[in-house]
Amino acid sequence: MRNKVVLACEVCSSRNYTTSKNKDNQTERLESKKYCKTCGNHTIHRETK
Repeated sequence: MRNKVVLACEVCSSRNYTTSKNKDNQTERLESKKYCKTCGNHTIHRETK
């Protein structure tokens, strides 16, 4: 089973992306470098609650 997670930009805090991750791996938050439409740059996006 997989959980839905929302990724938010660290610079402007806008929530841009949704993805999923395994339920078993709940200890750490997902982090990836993606394009932010509001900033106009590639920034780090982290999983939010």
